[in-house]
Amino acid sequence: MSDPTPKASRAAGAILALTIVAGAFIGGRMHQPTIGIIVGTAIGAAITIGLWLYDRRR
Repeated sequence: MSDPTPKASRAAGAILALTIVAGAFIGGRMHQPTIGIIVGTAIGAAITIGLWLYDRRR
């Protein structure tokens, strides 16, 4: 019998990049692009870590 194939992990790099760009855009509209980048990075990192923890449990 062959071993069942493990489920592929989710890649979160695109989500991280999207949140950084969105944060920069939103921050730019509010005349605070640096704060937007920082907030976007924090949100993206939280989502990425959440996906990583979810994949570890599977």
